[in-house]
Amino acid sequence: MTSDQDDNQQEVPTPSTPAAGASSRVAPSNPGTVPKFVDPVPIPETLQPIGHEQGEPLFKVTMLQVKQKLHRDFPPTTVWGYEGKYPGPTIEAQRHQPIQVRYLNELPTTHLLPVDTSVHGAEAFRPQVRTVVHLHDGDVPADSDGHPEAWITPGQTTNGPRYTTNLFRYPNRQRPSTLWYHDHTIGITRLNIYAGLAAFYLLRDKNDERLELPSGQFELPLMLQDRSFNPDGSLRYPATIQPEFFGDTNLVNGMVWPFLAVEPRRYRFRLLNAANARFYNLMLEPTLSIFQIGGDGGYLNRAVPLSEILLAPSERADVIIDFTGLAGASFTMTNNAPTPFPGGTAPDAHTRVVMQFRVTRPLSVPDHSRIPQNLPAGPFPRLRDVVRVRDVTLNERQDHMGRTLSLLGIRDLHGRPLPLAWGDSTTETPQLDTVEIWRLINTTEDTHPIHLHLVRFLILDRQPFDVARLQSTGELVFTGPAVPSAKNERGLKDTVRANPGEVTRLAIRFFHYPGEFVWHCHILEHEDNEMMRRLEVHA
Repeated sequence: MTSDQDDNQQEVPTPSTPAAGASSRVAPSNPGTVPKFVDPVPIPETLQPIGHEQGEPLFKVTMLQVKQKLHRDFPPTTVWGYEGKYPGPTIEAQRHQPIQVRYLNELPTTHLLPVDTSVHGAEAFRPQVRTVVHLHDGDVPADSDGHPEAWITPGQTTNGPRYTTNLFRYPNRQRPSTLWYHDHTIGITRLNIYAGLAAFYLLRDKNDERLELPSGQFELPLMLQDRSFNPDGSLRYPATIQPEFFGDTNLVNGMVWPFLAVEPRRYRFRLLNAANARFYNLMLEPTLSIFQIGGDGGYLNRAVPLSEILLAPSERADVIIDFTGLAGASFTMTNNAPTPFPGGTAPDAHTRVVMQFRVTRPLSVPDHSRIPQNLPAGPFPRLRDVVRVRDVTLNERQDHMGRTLSLLGIRDLHGRPLPLAWGDSTTETPQLDTVEIWRLINTTEDTHPIHLHLVRFLILDRQPFDVARLQSTGELVFTGPAVPSAKNERGLKDTVRANPGEVTRLAIRFFHYPGEFVWHCHILEHEDNEMMRRLEVHA
């Protein structure tokens, strides 16, 4: 496993404003020279429809290469963006009101980042620049899911083997939640998202106005990512695929170590970990409670007060932070999650810092919002409807070049883990409108954020087991009791942290749409290098 060579310093930097001329001494490749908290957090604009398609609102999203300032003292950085912005514009939709989105690839034909052609799906015979958009957590038909092989090239001149159309229909049938749309191209997802192809998609329900949550300018999406830079401010990424890649600089909504000026009132934040591999265990210093009201798939049953929130790549947390009565105070959002997670190196003095909140704005209007005690969670899969318990394994082995290869698989006839790659025959074939329990059996040393397309599930529990015995004899022997999911995990989820040496149990209902989808680890270096499998839902 790799790490970002973090050390164990624990200092939290204070806001810094360099003297005149100091920007000439800022080196984007050296985080120690980069002033923190000098740029405000940019808030993505909301995308507007351009018309209608078959009576439904039609949106257009064009992928473009642009230059964008990611820090006050950096030269403009070349990035890729939906509608030419990194992150892209937010799409807001209403439950039960379908929309359609036409995606256009107008990127250059040469990739912004180095392409490792030894990776399956990124071979030299394929076009370097290919894109396909996945609405993450979307309850959508298979032909609008953003299949990894349904890619298009610049100008839509070449199509991947699973291409059907670049016009996607999103029915918006599910409960309101924080979704996001991002690239999902086989073999180069890590590169396309790292280049900037990610954005929020907020699904709302007009009935939720009765919850009296902070809204309007007091509800803000925050996308967390890490990046590394070359001395000229360009994005730095390795030429060959790594087991994981961790940047040395944190960004929020595409800005390096920004600040947010807030009023002394309650705010609602939609937190998203959109990093390639970095986990974020977030807290505020000085200590201030964070009230989580929702997760990946919508609301929890009730608000959960927390001193810290752990987010794996692709996980979201819908939270309220109450700054009431704190005028003049400042709070630094910090992160103490090791890399790789959970057994890696602690963050250094720079990767430990995420952003700062400053309670410096006067109260503009009275705050009539509240932190509700009861929330409209669910509906959850019913255990009495379970038709099958399915064992799937998380494994590691070396590839033909001696590199660590993370894989998904099943148990063979003798009960031992059987690693499988993308090209192997499909083994996950649930029936439509049935409930299954999946047991994720993690034989590796890493926590893997496992994401299933199409569905939302309920995390039941996690239980430690004897890894060596399973691998040698095929016996699944538990070494401790099952531990129920944490209180802030008890809503619907689409991504689950499967911890090393544990069996993680999920209850999943497969409904609405048959067809071929995928399930995978959302560490992007793993997903790109075979830790992804087909999921065929049969009618």
